[in-house]
Amino acid sequence: AESTDVTLFLGARLWQGSALYLNPEINQGFGLSNTLGVAGFPSGEANRVGDNTPYARLPRAFIRQVIDLGGAAVPVQAGANQLGGSQMADNVTVTIGKFSVVDIFDTNTYAHDARADFLNWSVVDGGAFDYAADAWGYTVGAAVEWTRSWWTLRTGLFDLSTVPNGEQLDPRFRQYEWLGELEARHEIEGHPGKLKLLGFVNRADMGRYTNALSLAQQTAAVPDTSLVRRFASRAGAVLNLEQELAPDLGFFARASVNNGSQETYEFTDINRSLSAGLALQGDRWGRHGDTLGMAAVVNGLSNAARAYFAAGGLGVLVGDGQLNYGTERIAEMYYSWQVQRHLAITLDVQRVVNPGYNRDRGPVPLMALRLHADF
Repeated sequence: AESTDVTLFLGARLWQGSALYLNPEINQGFGLSNTLGVAGFPSGEANRVGDNTPYARLPRAFIRQVIDLGGAAVPVQAGANQLGGSQMADNVTVTIGKFSVVDIFDTNTYAHDARADFLNWSVVDGGAFDYAADAWGYTVGAAVEWTRSWWTLRTGLFDLSTVPNGEQLDPRFRQYEWLGELEARHEIEGHPGKLKLLGFVNRADMGRYTNALSLAQQTAAVPDTSLVRRFASRAGAVLNLEQELAPDLGFFARASVNNGSQETYEFTDINRSLSAGLALQGDRWGRHGDTLGMAAVVNGLSNAARAYFAAGGLGVLVGDGQLNYGTERIAEMYYSWQVQRHLAITLDVQRVVNPGYNRDRGPVPLMALRLHADF
């Protein structure tokens, strides 16, 4: 499997504290097995829409307004979708437009960027975080962040797809996701860390697993949640920790869970997930800029979801029929070699036990090579 994307990051100041950002992008390629078969999918660089021919999209187009509330002036380093300058330590930041929910929510210094660190979906994000997104991972909405000395409170409202895992967003915004996140910053013996608690609720036409099973029994057919969809709610939560252990060593962990009675709407077929790992910089062996990362994750299904898949039902990414259930367990390790300032080459290896929650499949060893350049 192979995937390529080229992104142009454009930003322009509009007025005091405000900026417009545009990210035209070219995509090409496919995820492993057409992005099917593993709930904790092994490549965060792969989306669900594969194509051998390169095609152009505009995944991000948004305005960000920073309202200063006082405190000390804090320098802001220029980067992707961030113009350089300064702002007050206490502020309110409003982001409106098209972007990814996980650009703002559930971020983590050590495990969140599939272009630079880990690749597995359930390592770079909370596995049970069913965040609003089209099939490429982006949506339309707004987020507000209120930052004070040691904490940040975030909330957002975002558009869901017209159907689960769909390519089109709901044009009427009738189906939506609301979420909130509290971030607390701390230090332990001089080492900074963050603890985040996130909650989300999806409101959309979605099918209940037990209803799909009941209909299948009545009609002697395979259960299908698309036949029993009605407007309902699906909630979940993510606990997210990052902690510096030494100047060159960081630890991270996430625990996430969602309402497993309803079908997955956007992300992947995970109802509970626990991940943890370490990221070590290469200074210890004379390779400044290099990073060695190691992580492990365990993903699971609710009882209702297990019964649905065992009866032959299909989800967003998984569905074998006659499911011999076992938790999906994944180990990942990567080494990122900073060849020069603008170029990094990463070797990533993963081992998936019980892929798609099926004890009759796997274990599956996987290897990936990632080339990342930025200018």
